[in-house]
Amino acid sequence: MPKLTPVIIVLLVAGTGGAVAAGRGWLPPEATAWLPPEVSARLVALTHARPEPAPAGRAGSGRGGPPITVTTAEAERRDVVVRRRTIGFAEPLAMAAVKARVDSQIMEQRVRDGSEVKAGDMLFVLDDRELKAGVARDEAVLARDRATLERTRADLERKRDLATRGAATPQQVDQAVADEATASATVQADGASLALDRVRLGYTTITSPIAGRASTVAVTPGNLVKANDATPLVTITQVSPIRVSFAVPERDLPALQAALARGEAPQVRTFLPGHHEPLAVGKVAFVESAVDVASGTITVKAVFDNADRALWPGLYLDVDVATERLPDTVSVPTVAVQPGQAGAFVYLVKPDASVEVRPVTVAAGEGDRTALASGLQPGDRVVVDGQMRLVNGSRVREAPAAPRAEADASATIRGGAAR
Repeated sequence: MPKLTPVIIVLLVAGTGGAVAAGRGWLPPEATAWLPPEVSARLVALTHARPEPAPAGRAGSGRGGPPITVTTAEAERRDVVVRRRTIGFAEPLAMAAVKARVDSQIMEQRVRDGSEVKAGDMLFVLDDRELKAGVARDEAVLARDRATLERTRADLERKRDLATRGAATPQQVDQAVADEATASATVQADGASLALDRVRLGYTTITSPIAGRASTVAVTPGNLVKANDATPLVTITQVSPIRVSFAVPERDLPALQAALARGEAPQVRTFLPGHHEPLAVGKVAFVESAVDVASGTITVKAVFDNADRALWPGLYLDVDVATERLPDTVSVPTVAVQPGQAGAFVYLVKPDASVEVRPVTVAAGEGDRTALASGLQPGDRVVVDGQMRLVNGSRVREAPAAPRAEADASATIRGGAAR
């Protein structure tokens, strides 16, 4: 009798079990004539075995057992705001590096580190004695030259009177006219010099050009400063309002342009990384003039009031921007949408209390609600809890859904791809 390897015996037993499972329940005698008696007996026993019926309620499909308890929700038609989720950073609308405009010495410091200032507030006072003396000199020179101008005008009148009586030559009259014009120009030059020195004297009082928050004061009283020195005395940063800069995919550009053309600046919300509560809400104020060819994105800037100083220059943020509004769009809870090999689907509860696997097309969604482009109608009921036990045709029993707070009808897209 040939020796059977364990592998061949296992294959025979497996094949016999398959025959039994298929319902044939027999094995031809010639198929076991060449086998050892113990193996042949085992195979014959297997061919006469009958499978045991599955216990009631254990049907894997849910068709033969009792109804499966699930939680459902109703598809609703509403306006859905499509939001693009990205990252950005806060930046000031204005920043001024305050420097001295004349060479002098700091006499007083009126600003402190980190203080809030308004436009026009005094920051520093410089030594003004030299410039005041220059202004006084200019005033004296101007007074002298004005007196000279008056004398030359009187001389001109006399020359003209004498010329009418033949007592003065035309050359004398011409000389008097030239002297009067020269004195007048000298007075004008003196006035310009005086105005210039007065302006320079005003530079000894340094005020804030913008409203904002002061940085660390770099130069303190007693130090000499030069005009347009490399190191600013202090830097004023505007923090209210403030701007947030971020980038969105170029495919969102038409929607942003259309909204701005309608005068409806898209809403922008900012979040601290890892947080879900909005930190601040603002509006799109600027769209860059060109798309970044390397990344395929375009820079967008939004302005925030920031009265509570929630945003800080340089702070990195999670940003979502409302790129468009989908009116009268069917939406369902996000948990109802299931991924599948052929795409997204939901379990639709039919009137006969069975479920149907219904393919859907997702327009946009993440979070509480998902907007659908096709697949459902308003009023359709979908399963939101218990999907793991369902297959197409399963019978279900609806359990009341737990109450939830009403969320805003918005769908979010992260990373430039709809989910």
